[in-house]
Amino acid sequence: MPEQLSETLHFTKNWQQQLAEAFNNIEDLCHYLHLSLNDLPVSVAAAENFPLRVPLSFAASMQKGNPHDPLLRQVLPIKDELFTYPGFSNDPVGDLTSAAQAGVLHKYHGRVLFINTGSCAINCRYCFRRNFPYSDLQLGKQKESAGIQYIQENPGISEVILSGGDPLLLSDARLTRLLQQLSAIRHLKRIRIHTRLPIVLPARITDELVNTFAQSAKQIVIVVHCNHANEINPRVIAACKLLKKNGITLFNQSVLLKGVNDNIAALCELSEQLFSQGIIPYYLHLLDKAIGTGHFEVSETKAVALIKQAQATLPGYLVPKLVKEQAGAMSKQYIL
Repeated sequence: MPEQLSETLHFTKNWQQQLAEAFNNIEDLCHYLHLSLNDLPVSVAAAENFPLRVPLSFAASMQKGNPHDPLLRQVLPIKDELFTYPGFSNDPVGDLTSAAQAGVLHKYHGRVLFINTGSCAINCRYCFRRNFPYSDLQLGKQKESAGIQYIQENPGISEVILSGGDPLLLSDARLTRLLQQLSAIRHLKRIRIHTRLPIVLPARITDELVNTFAQSAKQIVIVVHCNHANEINPRVIAACKLLKKNGITLFNQSVLLKGVNDNIAALCELSEQLFSQGIIPYYLHLLDKAIGTGHFEVSETKAVALIKQAQATLPGYLVPKLVKEQAGAMSKQYIL
């Protein structure tokens, strides 16, 4: 079957089928991208430590034949992941010491994080939770009631953040039940959802899902995660339009990544493309120092210089806040 026709048929399938057909083999991904393994510093050992997983909807935005494609760099297991970098650890942001209940992280004033699932639609190689013990902390069905009770008993909590993994990998029924339980808590004002799915698996943004959000008694805020303008394709645009049409506030957070977006042209184009789709560029994170991610690190000095260039180039509302997360701190640390 011709490649273009195969892609067209793939995108007519539902999101679960598309997820099931995601690339999980280095050779298959490279074959699709017309790349030779000999041209890439790929590592089977790195893939064994943290498996490859890439939906076709994301891979289709990569430039075929380009071993330096910025989207490919985000997902390809390479030898650099096996190097040891000073100061990198398995819990770089202090999540484990902030666990108030199984599945509930209470790090910052007024906000709690629900770890709903350990699964993602895509395995980003720079992930700060790539070594996270999800089996101990994720919010399974039996643990959910304890988390809800914790929020009910703490009236200072005004916002719940659904995280993971990716919370939108939960079924519509599970999400509906969770949102209903949270909406019944009077002192909650907002439910925030951190998700990469509108970017990497936009088929997940269905009418049924959006209707679930619309029925919530609490304001829904979605923070997507897009690092490069090339990630924004027509399917992503359609998904974001559906969310915006139904009153969902959209923000974006990015990670500053060496070889991906560590230049002013890439950062400015990303902000412009996001805003054109109604997504507010919110945060630009310095890399969280998880073991296996050191090759992505951009120095704070260079990061500050890039943001100053962005401030001189873009209107203020298109310049994301440069931040870093520090274990034990009461909030994200603003750099610029």
